[in-house]
Order: sequence, then structure tokens, then C-alpha cells
Amino acid sequence: MEELRFRQIHMDFHTSEKIMGVGAAFDAEKFADTLAEARVNSVTCFSRCHHGMLYYDSGRFPELVHPGLVNKDLLIQQIDACHKRGIKVPVYTTVQWDYYSGMNHPDWVCLNADGSLKDFCQDDKPANVYEAGFYRTLCVNSPYRQFLKEQILDVFEVLTPERIDGLFLDIVNPVDCSCRHCAAKMEAEGYRPDKKEDRMLFARKTMQDFKEDMTAYIRSLKSDVTIFYNAGHINAVSVDARDAYTHWELESLPSGQWGYSHFMNTVRFARTTGMDYLAHTGKFHTEWGDFHSFKNKEALEYECFRMLAYNSKCLIGDQLDPDGKMSEAVYDLIGSVYREVEKKEPWCKKAKAVTDIAVFTSECLKEHTGPGGSVPDEVNGACIMLDELGYQLDIVDDRSELAGYKVLILPDTILCNTGLSEKIKGFIANGGKVIASYKSGLSFSEEEFAIEELGVHYLGETSLCPDFIMPTEQIGKALPKTEHVMYYKGAQVEAVAGTVLAETCIPYFNRTWEHFCSHRHTPSSHKKGSPAVVQTESCIYMMHPVFTTYYKKHPRWCKEIVKDILELVLKNPLLKHSGPTSLLSAVNIQEQENRYVLHGLHYIPLKVSEELFTIEDIIPLYQIRYSLNVPEDIKSVRLVPEGTELKFHNREGRTEFTVPEIKGHCMIELQY
Repeated sequence: MEELRFRQIHMDFHTSEKIMGVGAAFDAEKFADTLAEARVNSVTCFSRCHHGMLYYDSGRFPELVHPGLVNKDLLIQQIDACHKRGIKVPVYTTVQWDYYSGMNHPDWVCLNADGSLKDFCQDDKPANVYEAGFYRTLCVNSPYRQFLKEQILDVFEVLTPERIDGLFLDIVNPVDCSCRHCAAKMEAEGYRPDKKEDRMLFARKTMQDFKEDMTAYIRSLKSDVTIFYNAGHINAVSVDARDAYTHWELESLPSGQWGYSHFMNTVRFARTTGMDYLAHTGKFHTEWGDFHSFKNKEALEYECFRMLAYNSKCLIGDQLDPDGKMSEAVYDLIGSVYREVEKKEPWCKKAKAVTDIAVFTSECLKEHTGPGGSVPDEVNGACIMLDELGYQLDIVDDRSELAGYKVLILPDTILCNTGLSEKIKGFIANGGKVIASYKSGLSFSEEEFAIEELGVHYLGETSLCPDFIMPTEQIGKALPKTEHVMYYKGAQVEAVAGTVLAETCIPYFNRTWEHFCSHRHTPSSHKKGSPAVVQTESCIYMMHPVFTTYYKKHPRWCKEIVKDILELVLKNPLLKHSGPTSLLSAVNIQEQENRYVLHGLHYIPLKVSEELFTIEDIIPLYQIRYSLNVPEDIKSVRLVPEGTELKFHNREGRTEFTVPEIKGHCMIELQY
């Protein structure tokens, strides 16, 4: 199957049945020309939207064709015009949101355990039927599944298989559903419908079965189409059914609910699975459905160039106006970015990340993962911290191969079953180093550490909180030698092996109504508490949830502590640079071209509004020194695509050079 293309559009078309004249201004040739001029080479177009409306002349469901659709061949004309210009057109259909079906088939709708409507967009709150939106979630264990198959068959019959490049199935999440169909199936399969944990296990199994069933059905209609099920996040639930997918799509609009850290910390997991992938951003100032808004060009550049840096293809979300007319201003914006992407592509094709650190995610350990999912706080904190320090990392889980990494970080909450503890011990036995914090390394019973190599005995959670860490000449070297507050409750441990590198101090007492001091928390009593950092031959353990703390409160002293720990276990890291913490760097290799490609990005998202981060300015950096630890003998270093040669030195196994200017994004080719 052809590799994914680099310059894609997702053309939303969720159009109310109350709007007439749908597609009245659509011009197929103009549509395709506009895309081609903006250098777009794939566009996802709609067969059926969240309103439950169809945008083609359905043979099986004529009653579902949008009542205002003027041009019944809208979808066919979109495809044919694009195909003439070599533009791929995957076809979109919705799965769990369909307003028409939910209103007209109440037996297809997911229910909460109390019998209320299920709305997983509202944090498990009952749906408000008088609220605008797609609040009725459809159950794939109901007869709705057969309807969905027939609607997909309808698409193939009307469009013909030759027109269909792929299928994008949207809103596909495990749902805690207590409808009669799910309840009966749970009982038949040995689950307890009255227990939430059982319902969530069943929900996860349901979604895996659904994807496998649907993919088998689609492939019976055409074997070589691309297939993707969108849940807004790629995690262990997705990987459970990876054979049902042809690729990943990482939905991550930074100005929407995802924020700027989400893409970074989902792509680092997705790329370890061996699947091809692309990432979504949007032209919208906020997120999907933000009509007539425009993302700042600087932000769109950063979001697309960042995708390239992490070996992702690019996709920009747009929404076609109901009348079918294209916005020239939108495609002027998109084209200005995609023309630059096109120039950079030769140094991105078949590129693979080069990393030396693996950060373990707890998502795979959460059997009851609910709808959508998200990157855990402690993983976000670890990755943000490592990015600021310039380290190169992947995110891994219990299915990942650990060989090749030098350091494994277990952030805060990685409890170990027998299989995982043995895997980690095997990593250590092969020379790997482990950094663990808080409860990471404990068995699932949370009674004792399953990884004896950590050198600590678990005594339970600390009784006094917050407590304080005292820097030493080894840990927190750059910090003042006084107490630094650790905001969240840690693990009380005693060192049974190794060396205590830092200790805690305890407060006078906990803050309660009976005794408190000042406005927030009690100060240090200057009395020694539990060991804060313990080092053994292969591991370093920290008693505090430092990574969650960093994500939530960003105290610099946590980063300084981790920086010093990393310098102890990783003497010769892959990458070093002289830039500020805002400089993002990524190292890739193109083995077929005998070269490394280093990306440097310097865009600074600012939260000047209450609701979202924005980027307006590009602040150049000058004379940035880089040093790479690579095994090959580097023969040339140059800026690409410009072709500017850079002076470099190979000394003591490292290649050193200086980049004169980084203005937003630069790529450096290191030929070997």
C-alpha cells in the first residue's frame, strides 16, 4: 500500500438539516484547483456527517440524503475532480455520533447505568436534550452496527470501489453503556453489568471486536483501501486492534482541547508501533467547527513543521461552507505553509527517530480506559522536562521492545505485574539504566517494590505533606542549598541498598483546622525525613511524584534535580545544544540516504488569552551550538533545503557544529 501523503486536508462537512441550498455554489473544478494550488495531495471528504445526513445520491437510504442538498453528486464530483489531479480522497463516515439516528432510533442509543442518555463529551454527565450538540451516543452492539455496514455498502455501490481510496470512521470510543443490547451481551459473556469495572472491560473488548469486524467487512468490499478509526487519541486501546487499521491519524488541534503538549507525547508512542501515521491540526483559531476563523500563519507553520520533525505526515482540518464554496483566504494560508512542507519533504521521507531515552506510559496498565483517553499527567511532565533539557525520547508501554534505549524512565505511577517487572529487570541486566519516581516499581498490591534493583523498601505514603527536598553537591547542584518544597505527597521509603543522594525535611505538621501556618502550607521544621533520592548501580529512585508536579506546577527545582540524575546515568547523550529551553530539537535518520537530519524549532506558544495558547511571533536564535553522539563518521554538515555548508568537528565520538540562525524551523543534514 502506498505511503501516506505529506500534505493532507480533512474537509469537515457537518451541515444542519435546517440549512438549504447545500452545495449550491460548489464548483468541482474550482474545488480541486484550489486544493492543487495549495499543494494539497489528499483530502478527506464526507459521505455522512454527525447530523446523520448523506452527501451522495443514496440508493439504500434516500430518506437520509440531506434535504437541502442541491447537487446529489457532490461527493462523486469532489472525488472525480481530485483524482484527475492526482489528489487522494479518503471518504468520511461518522460512527457514534449521528443526530438523526439517535433521535429516530432510541433503541440504538447508549445509556448510563441509571438509564439516562450517554454523552461522553460531557465527562460522564447526563446529556441535556435541550443543549445544542451531538449528545446521543450510538451503541455498536445495537442494530445500529448493521445499519453502519449497510451505509458503507451504499457508499461502495453508489461511488463504485474505484473511487474509494480509504475510509475514515469517526468517533470510535469504548463507552460505558448499559443499554439492553450491551447488558444482554455482558451477561452472556460472563461480565457483571452492575459493576463499572466490568462494564469498562467489556467496552474495551467491544470496541476491539467492532473494529476487527468492520475492517473485515470493508476489506470484503475492497482490499486495498486505507482504514482509520478516530478516537482523538492513539493509545493502548488503539494498539489492541492495530490490525484493523492501515495507519494512525493523530488528532491534536493545539488550540483546542488537546493543547500543545498532546501531539508531542502521543506521536512519541505512535511512532514506536511500526505504523505509518499523520497528524491533525486545523486552520481554525480554536478547533473544529470554528467557522470563518484563521489560525495565525506562524502557528500553522510550527504545527506542520513539528509534524515533520517527528516523522509525521501533515493534515490541516478545514470545514467546507454549506453552499460548497471554497475560501480562497483559507487556502492562501494553507498553501503558504504546504509549499514550505513540500520543499522539506525529501529530508523527511522514510525518516526514523533516533532516541536514547524511553519514558514508560501508564495508559497500557489502565484496563478500564474510558472514551478518548489522554496522555497521563506524569508522562506529559516527563516529556516537557526532557524537551527543555534537549534529550531525545520515545514513549513506550509493556509491549515495546526496550533494546536500544540507554535509559528507561518510570514516571510516578508505573505499577508492575510479573511480566513488566521481568521485562525491566531484563533491561537492567543488559546494561540499561532505570530512573523511577514515587510509586513506580511497586507491585500492583502497592505493598512492596517489584524491582529490587531500586534499592528501597516501601513504608507507605508519607504522612506529612508537603515536605521538602534538600539539594546536595550531586543532586540539585545549581540550586540554593536550602529546602525546596515538593507539593504532592510522596512515598516513604528506606534505603536497603545503594547510596542516598538527597534527603527530605519534614514540615512541623500538616495543615488542618486544628493547626495551620500562614496561607498555604506549613514550613519546614528542618528535621530530616525519608531519603529523597537513592542510587544503586543500575537505578536511581526519587520518592516524590516529580513529573506530575512539573506538569501541574512547573517548579524549576524539579527539573534541576532530574537534570543532575540524568547526567549520572547518561554520560554521553545523543544530543546537546546551547539553546534556551524553548528550543525544540529532534534527531532523525534516513538510512537509505546515509544521513541524519536534525530539526530545530523555535516557536513559543503563549497563553495570553484565558482559554488557549497562541503563536504570533517568530523569535530568531543565533549561533546555536550542537553536539551529536552518532557512531558514523560524518562527512558533511549543511542546512537544508538551502544547501548552506556548515563547519564541523568530529572529536571524541561527537560531531560538533554551530547553526548561525534558527528562524522558526531549520533542518541540518549530517551526511555519513
